[in-house]
Amino acid sequence: MTETLPRTDLAARVRAFVVDRIIPAETLLLAGGQPGGQVMRALQDEARQGGLWALPLPVRLGGHGLDLRTYAPLAEIEGCSDFGPTALGSDLVLDALMLDRHGTTTVRTRYLAPMTSGAGGPSFAMTEPGVAGSDPTRLGTTATLDGDTWRITGRKWFTSRAATAAFTTVVCRTHTGTDNRNGFSLLVVPTDSPGYRVVRELPVLGAGGQYEISLDDVRVPADHLLGEPGQGLRIIGERLALGRTLRCLRWLGQAQRAYDLMLARLTTRHAHGGPLAGQQLLHGLVFDSHADIAAARALTHAAVDALVDGGSTRVAVGTAKVVTARALHAVVDRAIQVHGAEGLTDDTPLPMLARTARAARILDGPDELHITTVARRLLS
Repeated sequence: MTETLPRTDLAARVRAFVVDRIIPAETLLLAGGQPGGQVMRALQDEARQGGLWALPLPVRLGGHGLDLRTYAPLAEIEGCSDFGPTALGSDLVLDALMLDRHGTTTVRTRYLAPMTSGAGGPSFAMTEPGVAGSDPTRLGTTATLDGDTWRITGRKWFTSRAATAAFTTVVCRTHTGTDNRNGFSLLVVPTDSPGYRVVRELPVLGAGGQYEISLDDVRVPADHLLGEPGQGLRIIGERLALGRTLRCLRWLGQAQRAYDLMLARLTTRHAHGGPLAGQQLLHGLVFDSHADIAAARALTHAAVDALVDGGSTRVAVGTAKVVTARALHAVVDRAIQVHGAEGLTDDTPLPMLARTARAARILDGPDELHITTVARRLLS
């Protein structure tokens, strides 16, 4: 069992690990493959040995038990790099809590314990080709109970880490009825099951890490069900509220990184007889970026408060998701503009940040979905 860390110097230690260890390795990590995998495993081992592994996980699950309010500023620091949460083990929190709260004894023993120790990674499969991700009631992957076995057939995509995961939690249609939202369940599927196949890696704006998978009459034991049959969307909603808030915190870290790069460029780059910082036209980019980050941070911490206090999270989380994704996109774009042609090259991390920023406005629900959801609740 891991002892709770003293918190006085924790932020400095996390920042040093991200800046000194993770960011210099980003090129290799981004390339992926065996070299990238080896580098990531080395970073994870170093995080464990340094007492920085899985800060937001409960102590009984092998983490350090930081509550969400305490962890929130650390999540920003980890999120400065897209690889930070994986290297530091905090990206396990969604799957760990889901399996711990809703899994059977078999699931918790076979999958949860190895996952939190770093021995068997998770993946999550919900989205399907040809189906609008904003309308989960149209998902077509089915699971039928045959005695004491679930038989699963379907196809999923945007399944992170499917190629290396030990198991995938799959959203399946398990029965039909008058209420279409109560027809879905979550099943834990070992990735070495017969019929489970990684179809292809699915590059997102040129970067890997997402996969399309097929499930052809895959069979798993009945006790691999999470929660009650037909209650999958309720569990997904619980997962998404926390997941979207964590994403916002990590996007804030990347927005701050882009902003810092922009300030450094403005104060060190000289053109037309002086530093770029002397060009008044560029002052607006600084102000707008500062304001965007400050607003997004305030809204994201309001979402954190809603989650911790147990109130309604739909408005707080939906608002934070839209505003933070937009802020990240705008700040990165301005930083690229200030860097000029160099900002378009991999000599800076800005293209990598730009990929994340553009995807942020679609992943975990497009802006339009959250805007409509929030507006309807406000109007009601």
